[in-house]
Amino acid sequence: MSDAQTMPDRPDRPDWEKRFRAPRVSLPDWAEDAPDRALFVSNATGTYELYAWDRATGAQRQVTDRPNGTTDGVLSPDGRWIWWFSDTDGDEFGVWMRQPFTPGDGAEKAGEEKAGEEKAEEEGEGAADEPATPGLAPSYPAGLALGRDGTAVVGRSTDEDGSTIHVVRPGAAPQEIYRHRESAGVGDLSYDGTLIAVEHTEHGDAMHSAIRVVRLDGTPVAELDDTKGGTEELGLAVMGFAPVAGDNRLLVGHQRRGRWEPMVWDPESGVETALAIDLPGDVGADWVPDGTALLVEHSYQARSELWRYDLASGELTRLDTPSGTISGATARPDGTVEFLWSSAAEPPQVRSTSGRVVLDPPGPRAPGSVQVTDAWVEGPGGQVHALVHKPAGEGPFPTVFDIHGGPTWHDSDAFAAGPAAWVDHGFAVVRVNYRGSTGYGRAWTDALKHRVGLIELEDIAAVRQWAVDSGLADPERLVLAGGSWGGYLTLLGLGTQPEAWALGLAAVPVADYVTAYHDEMEALKAMDRTLLGGTPEEVPERFEASSPITYVDAVRAPVYISAGVNDPRCPIRQIENYVERLARRDAPYEVYRYDAGHGSLVVEERIKQLRLEIEFAQRHLRPRPEQPE
Repeated sequence: MSDAQTMPDRPDRPDWEKRFRAPRVSLPDWAEDAPDRALFVSNATGTYELYAWDRATGAQRQVTDRPNGTTDGVLSPDGRWIWWFSDTDGDEFGVWMRQPFTPGDGAEKAGEEKAGEEKAEEEGEGAADEPATPGLAPSYPAGLALGRDGTAVVGRSTDEDGSTIHVVRPGAAPQEIYRHRESAGVGDLSYDGTLIAVEHTEHGDAMHSAIRVVRLDGTPVAELDDTKGGTEELGLAVMGFAPVAGDNRLLVGHQRRGRWEPMVWDPESGVETALAIDLPGDVGADWVPDGTALLVEHSYQARSELWRYDLASGELTRLDTPSGTISGATARPDGTVEFLWSSAAEPPQVRSTSGRVVLDPPGPRAPGSVQVTDAWVEGPGGQVHALVHKPAGEGPFPTVFDIHGGPTWHDSDAFAAGPAAWVDHGFAVVRVNYRGSTGYGRAWTDALKHRVGLIELEDIAAVRQWAVDSGLADPERLVLAGGSWGGYLTLLGLGTQPEAWALGLAAVPVADYVTAYHDEMEALKAMDRTLLGGTPEEVPERFEASSPITYVDAVRAPVYISAGVNDPRCPIRQIENYVERLARRDAPYEVYRYDAGHGSLVVEERIKQLRLEIEFAQRHLRPRPEQPE
């Protein structure tokens, strides 16, 4: 990175800190009509920020530079503009900004020369940022699509207005074309800029979207809604319009066979084309640049792989990728495929099917860690899949049950600095893909409705018992830990299973569900209404049964909580309510508050938070009899 200042590091630092500090890069996103212009995210300066990369010359420059970092960025199709979302200290509420990819790129804007760009060119840097959508007030983002003629389609979400979508043409005031109280967002804009795909949940089920295609004035063209006409609720997802002129077909993800898989839909003719991709697990896809084939991402049992599907012949060909997890992939115009790959043992790399490393950040590579093993445990709702990281030596080990967030997410065989740090300190780590997790079919993901939290904890309890019975985990030194939804399950588990856990570590958790509902961002309110079947006023008994604060007086284990004071997802007030209840009965706890949102993009802050958790665990966990105090 020619213009990036890499983070200093010392060889005497422990490996677990080196894993956080080692420079990383995301999968580069490239401009559709200028494939040599790319945008990626890196932590090279110690904070995750956006970087521009001219692949033809190799030149790179840092695009954003903010105290709490920036990760949301989009390139215009012609590669001339970089759009990025500007919030305040991680609160996720803000506006889109933009700057030219290179000095002078944006010189013509409504026929005007821009002095700011001339000044930037003299200084050898990118042009100054400017508001990308003047006239649109700050909001939570709900999708963005950029057209070839400079038109932008902007999705917004606010507590006051719900979901709105606006068309912003060059030199014109924004035009609102969509509004609804339920959650909705921009899916994509067609190649010719005439059709917009909108994902919406007007039917009230925030877990299962429908798709509406409209024209730029908001006039509806077609609707695809799999929640109608049956008792089962099936979700849809926009995967993208065809990337070639004269083709307005839309690639759509659906769950009609109990898992995610793609189909092609022509919204103008109504023709749906099923695809013969017979692979187990979930299947996602994207178009290759000429529109003749699909790049298929297949996820199954916490691993993933890539395939190519030829639309004319139906031929499915596996691409050569290593075992592990592919966190993103893109087909390039030259026929190669680039992908971000890692495994639990090996740190991430941006690789190509040509065999080369595409983008290698400067500085030392992160130290590796241990490979994971799989455990399949019989639970009350079926077999539960868990990933196990085991330290050297003989068990039973102190064991961290590191519970993933979401809840619609899943842990995979991917590199993660957090679990690797616990292994370095002699802990086993178990990660559970409880009911509600993705990647195991629609029924598994949808199973947690109405008994929210309690269902997931049943699966975690089954895996916990297996870990103890197998000799892996020391029953006296079990740690329940997680962030976001994992933090919520941690606090709920400490209260509903007080004898099972010796310690709890909850990062940015839901702690008081009713207060969290009233304070959180509007899109999450919609999700909570779906999960629990209504608002706190409509189903108070469900919120009470699923709220950690209901059980706070039963908590016996020491509790460590970390919280972002600007968090719009798990707001600080409801955490303070929980902490006040702990303090009232002199329970052992610690709280760490930091000036950011739902997590931090600053590397040193991430290291500090994990260090505090490790130290808390070491202070409060009893050592084994043969170990010194």
